[in-house]
Parts: sequence; C-alpha cells; structure tokens
Amino acid sequence: MNFGSTTRMAIAALLTTWLSGSVAEEHDFPTSAQRTADFASFCHFVEEEYAYFDVKKTDWGRVCQFYAPQATNATDRDAYVELLERALGELYDQHAHLGINTRKSPRLVPTQTDLVATWSDGRAIVSDVRANSAAERAGLKPGIQVLAIDGETIETVVSHIAPKFLSREDPAAREWALQVALAGRRDRDTIRLLTRAGDGVREFQFVSTDSISSSLLSHRAVGEIGYVRIHNSLGEQALVQEIDKALAGLPGVRALVIDLRDTPSGGNSSVARGIMGRFVQEMLPYQRHELVSEFRSTGIRRVWNEYVAPRGTPFLQPVVVLVGRWTGSMGEGLAIGLNATRGAPVLGEPMAHLLGALGETVLPHSKIVVRVPTEKLYHVDGTPREAFIPCAIAPSGRSTEDRELDSAIDLAVKASGLKSSPTIERSCSGLRPSSAAHVFMR
Repeated sequence: MNFGSTTRMAIAALLTTWLSGSVAEEHDFPTSAQRTADFASFCHFVEEEYAYFDVKKTDWGRVCQFYAPQATNATDRDAYVELLERALGELYDQHAHLGINTRKSPRLVPTQTDLVATWSDGRAIVSDVRANSAAERAGLKPGIQVLAIDGETIETVVSHIAPKFLSREDPAAREWALQVALAGRRDRDTIRLLTRAGDGVREFQFVSTDSISSSLLSHRAVGEIGYVRIHNSLGEQALVQEIDKALAGLPGVRALVIDLRDTPSGGNSSVARGIMGRFVQEMLPYQRHELVSEFRSTGIRRVWNEYVAPRGTPFLQPVVVLVGRWTGSMGEGLAIGLNATRGAPVLGEPMAHLLGALGETVLPHSKIVVRVPTEKLYHVDGTPREAFIPCAIAPSGRSTEDRELDSAIDLAVKASGLKSSPTIERSCSGLRPSSAAHVFMR
C-alpha cells in the first residue's frame, strides 16, 4: 500500500521528535519526550510492517496525527497504555495487541470472550455461545438480541469502541467493535447483558470464561474412531509429546477426529508442525506466507511455503478436523495445514478469522511490546487463511448433546469405510457452498 503525503508528514514529524528525545534519561514512567518518541516508533512500525492495510479502511496518518499530542499528556503508565490500545484499535484487527494490559484493558477476542454476535438490520444478535462457558451456563443462546451491556445501550458501547479514522465506512469495523464490547473490560469481572428474545426482555449476568485448562489435551475412542481434543495449548511444546501419547493410546482406530474448537489463543508453528509431522510420510507444504513490507519497499513480492517434515511413525488412517468460532490463529493454521497435507476435511462453524502471522517491536523507552500481523497467510492453494470456510455440520444419526462432534464422527466413519448413517452423504463430501466460498477436500 502506498501511503499519502499526510501519513508521511505525520510519521516524519514524530520521528524528528523521537530522534531529539532518544538520549533522554530513562525512568520507570517515560518522560514526555520519551513518550512522544515511543509513539513515533509505534506509528512507524505499524505503517511499515502491518500486512493488511489493503483490506482495511484505516487512515493511519490521521490516527497518528490525532493521538501523538495525547502521548505527551498521559499522566501515568496506565493512561499511556490505554492511548496505545485506542490507536491500535483503529486497525479493527483482533490479532493486533500490546504485550501489556491494565485493569481497564479490553479482554482478548476470542480468548477471553464467551459470545460471538453479528449486526442484523441494526440489531446485535448473538450468533454463537462458547461451549461449557459461563455465558452458556447462564442460559444465553444464539438468536438472542443484545440491548445493553453493563447498563449502557449496545449502540453507545460500540460507538465508543469503534474506529474513528476510516477513509470510508466499513461494516467490518462495527463487527469488530461489537465483539470487543461483548468481551468486556478486565476490571469488570461480571458482564451484565440486557437482552430480548421474542417479546420478552431479560437480564443475564456471568463472569467471562478463563481459557486455561488443567490438561493439554484429552482423547478417547468412539467405537473404532479415535478422538483427540486440544485444550488451548498450541503454544505448549509439551503438547507434541502428548499427541504422541494420545496416538499410542488409540491403537487400531480406523480414523481420527482432531477437535480444535478450544484453541482461541493460537500458539506457535513448531508445535503445529510437530503435530502434523505425525500425519505425513514426506516433507510437504502446509501454509503459504507473504511478507508485505518487502513489496512496499522494493515493489517485489516475497512469497514462500512453510513445510512440515515427517516425525515418528505416521498415522495414515483418515483424519477429520473439527473447528469453530474459538479456533484461532495457529488453530486455524493447523486446520488448513492438515487439509493441505492430508486432504483432511475441516468441519464446523467458521473459525476466528485472525489475520496473518504476528511480528513485534519493543518501544525504546517504555519497553512496551507491540504485535501486529506482519505476514499474510494462505492455504497452499493461495486462498487467504481467513477466507477458509469449513464444511457445514450435517444431521447425524447419533444423539449426544454435541451435534458437531456427532457429525465429525459420522464423517470419520464414512472416510474409514465403516458402515455409517445415510445422512453422512449430505456432509463434507457432498456439500458445496457458493462460488465465493471454499471447501477443501481431496
């Protein structure tokens, strides 16, 4: 993306101040000049490295011009962090975040939120509720309209959060603000929602779910089908060994369902590659990367594939991947990676759609870490990761409370050649969405 003269002038002015204040004495809370220097560094990093300005309507030059004077007026570290959070929020990107927070910081989406909602004819409608969450236990269900949060109308809360410096209107910005509003703030343990369902109005109260699990994964056999559920642990290197133990504990299974519906916090690629390594016989590409900043500076694209190498005794029976709204970042990468390397069908609700691979900078004086997507990520066929559409959930002949898992088990049964319900014919191998979407099957 080519930035206009307004952006260039704003960044240049901030960098001039940064150079003049860069040798100032360090303090626990940076001086006014140092805060200005840090903010200049922040603006420059985002301008040069953020990979998704082409799909955003953010006017980054205006953002920097507006917030730069406020950097000098921040009265303490919390106020300065809040300033950076508001500026970063202008990207309306759930993946962009600081490496620090305050008691008033918004909770992370999707890691620390129980609800997903969408705008429908100007109304905020709950579209998904996190399984086994406090919100689900409180009785919240998809289809409910949210009228107010903590005593303020939903329109007021969203208006306060929504980006202010867009070159033109973007519905995605209001969708982002709605998810942040529903996640709530860290200093408000209890979230209070006023809702409407039909003609009735009701208030719900719940404490937002803590995503920490006591175990890295769980596994069991369902008949002749193996089932492995990963518990938000894709950043834990020990998970690789736990996968090995789980496969060893499922001898003789005819197929495997890998459940990624509880991986909202993402993880790292070494863990994902370690997992995928047990499912391939040869080195294969699983994800495509693009470093956008190199194209900006040189006009030449830099695109490459990342590979997974075999590890241990390969599991070569069919694999089905189960995903949902709380499958985020590296969880999304693992899903498309298993699809690319093994042709594993990916089944479930749309994933979190977190953008790209994160890069970071450390602001020179405050030492605050800033993380934004700096690489675009794609399925190996060139489809953006965030555009990946899972197969729809099919009706199942099973009768448990988890219809998504029932559907995945049925699909695994069919893939393994075992006897299955005729309803499976309407699942992944038979359904195709509109031409604007993608279902990946081999």
